[in-house]
Amino acid sequence: MSTLIIKNLHAKVDDNEILTGVNLEIDTGETHAIMGPNGTGKSTLASVVMGHPKYDVTEGEILLDGKNVLDMSVDERSRAGLFLGMQHPAEVPGVTNSDFIKTAMNTRLEEGKTISLFNFIRQYDKAVEELKMSEDLPHRYLNEGFSGGEKKRNEILQMKMLKPRIAILDEIDSGLDVDALKVVGDNVTKMQTDDIGLLLITHYQRLLDYIKADKVHVMMKGRIVKSGNIDIIKRIDTEGYDWIKEEVGIEDERVIVEDEEDQAVLGTCATKEALDIK
Repeated sequence: MSTLIIKNLHAKVDDNEILTGVNLEIDTGETHAIMGPNGTGKSTLASVVMGHPKYDVTEGEILLDGKNVLDMSVDERSRAGLFLGMQHPAEVPGVTNSDFIKTAMNTRLEEGKTISLFNFIRQYDKAVEELKMSEDLPHRYLNEGFSGGEKKRNEILQMKMLKPRIAILDEIDSGLDVDALKVVGDNVTKMQTDDIGLLLITHYQRLLDYIKADKVHVMMKGRIVKSGNIDIIKRIDTEGYDWIKEEVGIEDERVIVEDEEDQAVLGTCATKEALDIK
């Protein structure tokens, strides 16, 4: 079993404090969902866990199986078993989708070992079929010319291939039509085993109609203010967030404007280095 523990996490960008004391613990075999109004720090939390360079952690800890995640580079966090399904995936011209994923898989193996081409193609083709993606996907450049829905399915494809221990899906439902959402939901549901812990960040109940969450958290003012089960979502869907604000004594909610491009680029990628992308 693996465990991700976030303790009293504070983070800022420039002089603006965004995370103000996040506490969260996720074990493999669990699925957690974080909801909350716009601009409360949900995507910032995902970016900080994965090591986005624009955020400064000023207080708190992030531990994966007792190891200090904050001491790790972005690629080290990935190799340790963390995964982020991005809200705004970056396009990488010149690198095919299959080469990118194969290289990422090899970086997780012991030094000197690589996945065989036969095993890779078998796993890749199976995952592409399950996600109902285009057959020419292996030969297309990573996310270049992909629709919003194709990019989101491609994030799930990477998760299926890399098999992380803890995966964060940041608004993976945005930009998906009903049919695509069902495909993504079905595939993520099949991955809900004792070998992976999931954190779903979303604005809408509809994602959680397809992916069952064991625990639901509401984030406001840069911290988690309420936790519970699926009943929280049902009440939010009918009453909004005002009842929670009143319950925890929050009068208003600030809005944090984040650059979409900044969210997509986490820093120097080990795969990018391995492929010598310029």
